[in-house]
Amino acid sequence: MNLVLFGPPAAGKGTQAKRLVAERGYVQLSTGDMLRAARASGSELGQRVAAIMDAGSLVSDEIVIELIEDAMAANKGAPGFIFDGFPRTIAQAEALDGLLARHGKRIDLVVRLEADPERLVERIAKRFAEEGRADDNPESFKVRLNAYLTQTAPLVAYYQEQGKVRGVDGMADIECVARAISGVLGG
Repeated sequence: MNLVLFGPPAAGKGTQAKRLVAERGYVQLSTGDMLRAARASGSELGQRVAAIMDAGSLVSDEIVIELIEDAMAANKGAPGFIFDGFPRTIAQAEALDGLLARHGKRIDLVVRLEADPERLVERIAKRFAEEGRADDNPESFKVRLNAYLTQTAPLVAYYQEQGKVRGVDGMADIECVARAISGVLGG
């Protein structure tokens, strides 16, 4: 099964992806992790990624798709893939669909972690006060949340038209969210 974990920042996508990897053997394809690994590898692709990142530019969708294809090839026996951090736009979703189709695969399901933006800001502010994590700064979080709401949220309609979206309450505790995702995935 190939799935996209979808939802705003701080909704728990990373936490739930790790559980699915441990419990079901899926391979998590986190584009951020893949870009960092490519850069560190020193490969020809990694050198291209490093040059782009060093220039302060965004890595193109084509390169990200190439990284995903390489990761899928390296994990051929996996029972499924979890796409984390990609796609973020309709163009990226279409490119991912094309890649998967070339390999006889598709996105089977989109698990949408539904979360109230105001409660997420409160969650982040509390976590920032308790842990002091730089990425939990409430002001920078609001910028990330706004980018999600304007650029990424339209993907819900894209996948709903395909009948692939299943909603889960992302504001519940971690165990409840995990049980709900398990139910959506069929046990």
